[in-house]
Amino acid sequence: MTSSTPKRPPQRPWRLSLDDPRVAGIFWQIVVVGIAVAIVAWLGWNAAHNLSARRISTGFAFLGREAGMPIADSWIDYNPKNTYLRAFIVGIVNTLRVAVIGIVLATVLGTLMGIARLSSNWLLSRFAAVYVEVLRDLPLLLQLLFWYVLMQGLPAARQAWRPIEGVFLSNRGLIIPSIPFGDANWWVLLALIIGLAVFYVVRRRLIAQQMLDGRPRPAWPYALGLVIALPVVVSIIAGARWSIALPELRGFNFVGGWTLAPEYFALLIALVTYTSAFIAEIVRSGIQAVPKGQSEAAKALGLKRGFVLRHIVLPQALRVIIPPMTSQYLNLTKNSSLAVAVGYQDIVSVANTTLNQTGQAIEAIALIMLVFLTISLGISFFMNWYNARIALVER
Repeated sequence: MTSSTPKRPPQRPWRLSLDDPRVAGIFWQIVVVGIAVAIVAWLGWNAAHNLSARRISTGFAFLGREAGMPIADSWIDYNPKNTYLRAFIVGIVNTLRVAVIGIVLATVLGTLMGIARLSSNWLLSRFAAVYVEVLRDLPLLLQLLFWYVLMQGLPAARQAWRPIEGVFLSNRGLIIPSIPFGDANWWVLLALIIGLAVFYVVRRRLIAQQMLDGRPRPAWPYALGLVIALPVVVSIIAGARWSIALPELRGFNFVGGWTLAPEYFALLIALVTYTSAFIAEIVRSGIQAVPKGQSEAAKALGLKRGFVLRHIVLPQALRVIIPPMTSQYLNLTKNSSLAVAVGYQDIVSVANTTLNQTGQAIEAIALIMLVFLTISLGISFFMNWYNARIALVER
């Protein structure tokens, strides 16, 4: 009686010869890795030898010394008597300010422009086309200098433009109202974030249960309790005070509110408008990649165009949009290093000043590389995770 279990093919014996493909593969991998290690070791030895010959000390001990450099625009407390480490942290925060806010704004603006390019309204679609083509064809540095010069040409503080009440635009930047945050306010914000996270999990659970038995389960009671009631209760218990601080002109400067410095504002506008032009084309191509039969079937059911776009077309287009969108997010983050051209003190600017003051060139450049590598890997990890979640699963 023969067994139905398939037999494994006989394995070929190993031969210590380059004629064996397995041995040859391992050998050449060892050779390539050895060459790479040798090159890195030689570069390290050469750098150490040249630094020693010029009596330049190495290491990161300089981070504990007093920086002595002023940083005008910072979200965290800093003064020139702080250490270089504190200055680098300020530079990292300034870089993240540009990268994170820029990614959000560029995504929103690029998505709107991409949808506008497909609009049946001739004027709207032509405007979006001109926007995309002009901004994509102009160098980013040129656009950055244009916005910075434009900001410098705005009127002084006493003649500042007031497009709406509480908002001022002058050569000192954009001044908008702010909400003063204390410790209690941060606890309320934390409660809101936790509530949103829990509601997301609960909502997915309700959808999964509905898919099993077909019974719809409303999610609004959970939203009311987790997203609204929970922060309100925490706010009452913590004694949080909520108020809006309106900026006021006193003398030759503004008091109160939140000021976006001209350097930061110009950099943010340039990065957002430039990147959104590329994102618009990605969104347009992603929407066009969805078969027309999907939208035609939805229209045949009497669904509105906005509903079809939000719930049928865009969810399918995301599978095409996300991979190239990740590259644009990375480009925006790395392009923020052009801040040095307008004097905005991001990580590159702080590192350059540190390099000139201490002579620690290798260490300063290594810190820049480490910061951008960490941010880029974080963006790539998140976008790859999200892309895997929305990918089609074959059965």
